[in-house]
Amino acid sequence: MADWKDNLPDAARSYLEGRRLDEVECIIADLPGIARGKAMPASKFARQGHFHLPDSIFFQTITGDWAEAASDEGFIERDMILTPDMATATAAPWTGDWTLQVIHNATDREGTPIPFCPRNVLKRVVNLYHDRGLKPVVAPEMEFFLVARNTDPAQEIEPMMGRSGRPAAARQAYSMTAVDEYGPVIDDIYDFAEAQGFEIDGITQEGGAGQVEINLRHGNPVKLADEVFYFKRLIREAAMRHDCFATFMAKPIEEEPGSSMHLHHSLMDLESGQNVFAGPQGGETDMFYHFIGGLQRHLPSAIAVFAPYVNSYRRYVKDNAAPINLAWARDNRTTGIRIPLSPPESRRVENRLAGMDCNPYLGIAASLACGLLGLTEQIRPEPQFKGDAYAGEADIPRGLGIALDQFDAAHALHGLLGPEFARVYSIVKRTEYDEFLQVISPWEREHLLLNV
Repeated sequence: MADWKDNLPDAARSYLEGRRLDEVECIIADLPGIARGKAMPASKFARQGHFHLPDSIFFQTITGDWAEAASDEGFIERDMILTPDMATATAAPWTGDWTLQVIHNATDREGTPIPFCPRNVLKRVVNLYHDRGLKPVVAPEMEFFLVARNTDPAQEIEPMMGRSGRPAAARQAYSMTAVDEYGPVIDDIYDFAEAQGFEIDGITQEGGAGQVEINLRHGNPVKLADEVFYFKRLIREAAMRHDCFATFMAKPIEEEPGSSMHLHHSLMDLESGQNVFAGPQGGETDMFYHFIGGLQRHLPSAIAVFAPYVNSYRRYVKDNAAPINLAWARDNRTTGIRIPLSPPESRRVENRLAGMDCNPYLGIAASLACGLLGLTEQIRPEPQFKGDAYAGEADIPRGLGIALDQFDAAHALHGLLGPEFARVYSIVKRTEYDEFLQVISPWEREHLLLNV
């Protein structure tokens, strides 16, 4: 036991110092980003080098049904080989005993990465950048709502009750008083994050009722996706300690803004470590413009990844803090692609289209893939937008069905993400869409029952 624990990340070793490790959760993210895996006694984990899960976990829909996404061999649920990535070992500080979580790599029996495993998709895209001598760097922003406990799906989602005894206030963006209303939840988020070794760059109140944003420090795309995956779980656990829910739905409450996962990107030269978006004198380079051009041309084909559910498209509302366009501009939050204020060495491109309901591995992979296509195809962007981009028409698909049609036709994007991933993803998402179409909504019953 002592040997393998000595090689744990610093935060995990600090968490266990003077304590006896009871359990290890061996986990992997499925297509929605749900943690799948096995929990086992620490003594058993120490004795084994891998474990098995069926590849069918990637064919499961968000409702728990199964999509017909198996290969030509049929739905035989072949075992994957899951081996621990010990660099991801981190505490599960909300548990009743001393528990670690470890994300696992997924391969087949020959050691080939499972192509529709989201973490493998992101690794594939990052490696394509490395092949060009580039190191992508990302910084995600996570938005979510703290809401009242909701155990009846027929009931509307409501803001959580603040410590003052009043529901969390809306339209108080950046208010410290608003953050204080649910301070105990935020305190637990900080404590859990510290125990897990995660560095939070900042927490702010957003424009929605009980809506919070957490910014993470920039870094390696796979590491940051791991952190978002972990953060979703720790935030939910912190909320439930205080009789509320944390939700990452793109649009949980009517008439309120939606929740996004803004993605900041920069590219570093592998040899020099310099930001390739900035020239020798600090000017904007061809790579900078080509990356933007790639986002403008290819993001519509990736919307089905950034907005993976029917609810996701309710977020794309004019003048409601979510972009509906592919315009780019400097320091302009109405555009889908924004260039934040920064010195040349920190120059970055922000994709504001991704929703917080997307799988973080897939959202980051798709965004980086669109930018890489821009570099490969040397795409020049449209001229910088001036003014309020909400005044224009929408440039992106407004529904899941149309978005999936565009995704299916995006063969260049499939080449980067992996054709087998694209095949499975489309089948699973179309199965979910078909499931949704069988549901009759209250709006339909109210307005169509006696009027048509």
